[in-house]
Amino acid sequence: MGVEPAGGPPRLLSVLSGKALRQVPTATGRVIGQTCDMATSKLPLWRPAGKLLLLVGATLALLTAGCTVWRLGEARSLARASEPYQQQPQQAALRMLIVGDSTGVGTGASHPGASLAGLLGAAYPRLALENRARDGARFEAVPAQIAAASAQGGYDIILISAGGNDVIRGTDTAVLARWLDDSFVSAKARLAPGGQVVIQPPGMVGHAPFFLPPISSLMNSRATEMHAAVRAAAARHGVRVVNMARAKDADPFVQRPEMNADDGLHPSDAGYRVWRDELLAQTDLVERLAPAAR
Repeated sequence: MGVEPAGGPPRLLSVLSGKALRQVPTATGRVIGQTCDMATSKLPLWRPAGKLLLLVGATLALLTAGCTVWRLGEARSLARASEPYQQQPQQAALRMLIVGDSTGVGTGASHPGASLAGLLGAAYPRLALENRARDGARFEAVPAQIAAASAQGGYDIILISAGGNDVIRGTDTAVLARWLDDSFVSAKARLAPGGQVVIQPPGMVGHAPFFLPPISSLMNSRATEMHAAVRAAAARHGVRVVNMARAKDADPFVQRPEMNADDGLHPSDAGYRVWRDELLAQTDLVERLAPAAR
């Protein structure tokens, strides 16, 4: 998601001073957790009020840019550490395939068992669970992930967990609709008789602490378009949709900060438990997965 600065370590521009706990160099300041360390600089202003306003504005800009870069670093670290949960019991009752992006991988969870896939595997020990999701994937990558899946007899459930990267990268709506159609056609072709395809995109992406105004509003606008495209494509193909979108005052990821991982972008262990609960509550998977529970 982020772009590394070119040409070696950037020269720091600073306007304030602060106490440092942890420092990550950026192009504009030093980020310490979610705060920034900056040094005093003389500004060519002759009016105290104007100088103060410019100082405050520059400081806010530096804080925003610096903290964003720190969170990008945290997101990269979490992605590098993430590992998709899989299980292959000897006497599997059902087969499930998970494809998509980092939410399918479980990025942000403290260990693979705390991811959405890991939680499902723990609750259903006779569920053969293959996970082809990859960090950074958009819907464009889903058909290839499905094609790489190994089961010969098809899957009883295919879960597509994606959409966030299409929001962040601004995938064109017409292109998104085509990618969704391709994904759903590919998924349905790999189902066992009576199987079900489920899609669980993220909620209002702009609600993530990672994004600050006005970018958060842009992300929510794109998320609304993504959700509409998902619903329309799902209706065309008979795919079940899990709706994670909530108003800000009803969004658990806003009301309970512990739902978010350290990068402010991915779910935490507690956040993935919410994803699991919504998946089971909004579908018939409790009934479908029952044979794999014993």
